[in-house]
Amino acid sequence: MIIINYLLYGEEQFLIDKQIKSIIKKYNINDIDISRYDLEINTIKEIIDDATTVSLFSSKKLIIVENSFIFSRTVKKIDDVDLLESYLKNKIDDVIIIFIDNIDKIDNTKKIVKLIKENGIINELNPLKNINQEVKLMFEDYKITSDNINLLVNRVGNNLEILYQEIEKLKIYKIDDKLITKEDILEVSCENINIDIFKFVDDIINKNKKEAIKTYKQLLKVNEEPIKIIALLASKFRLMYQASSLAKKGYNEEQISEILKVHKYPVHLAIISGYKYNPKILLKYLSDLASLDIGIKTGEKDKELSLELFILSL
Repeated sequence: MIIINYLLYGEEQFLIDKQIKSIIKKYNINDIDISRYDLEINTIKEIIDDATTVSLFSSKKLIIVENSFIFSRTVKKIDDVDLLESYLKNKIDDVIIIFIDNIDKIDNTKKIVKLIKENGIINELNPLKNINQEVKLMFEDYKITSDNINLLVNRVGNNLEILYQEIEKLKIYKIDDKLITKEDILEVSCENINIDIFKFVDDIINKNKKEAIKTYKQLLKVNEEPIKIIALLASKFRLMYQASSLAKKGYNEEQISEILKVHKYPVHLAIISGYKYNPKILLKYLSDLASLDIGIKTGEKDKELSLELFILSL
């Protein structure tokens, strides 16, 4: 079996996650052989170094790279992208790299995009035009009419992650006869849940507490882990503190990008957001989040309540 690289892009995170699970299953990758990176935090050199290092556990290795903005039309070439270009031309056997970017379009004129096409697979995973077909597949061998699929989608919304959670509830509820009726949908499913994780982060950064708490409650309903949310918030606040502090010292965005090893675009956004806060406040938030993380992992704090209290304290 030939092992290749992937670029998964689009605004439908559920389909991206589903594709990743499919790739892991296809190549029979163990969890211990999976590494995760984020191009807003890590450098391309770090990723290539990992890809070219022999695994101690298995002959196969999977590297997942989030926020792979280098394929976007709005981002210019970055300094070490030539390392990736060279790697794609001479890739290591038994190593898979999955690049992920939550954008609706990529720049097909870029050299790096052309190299991925020549040496891998590019999949567009944007919201489906026919979401009902995907819903039907989720029900597997359960019986449900087209009208009742329409009812479920209209009732729950078109977020596939939430639809999946509601469908799993229905399948458990009707496991005996495997027949989903209108009454079952109205009895079991939750109505009109809609989550935008990116808006959630923005609401927290901008102190829109009411909206942030509302979204947080919805995230818990679809089993989003508070630990994961804490890590995301900490990375954003850390970048805001570092970037805005360096900007106040007279460094420009390009210099800050080089110092922090982060691309200029997230640096630009971090500086703008960072100016809204006193540096001491940002450090306090980071300290509070670190304490939450430790407290939750040691069992000293309730993971759901403690993060909610943090949001309310902003």
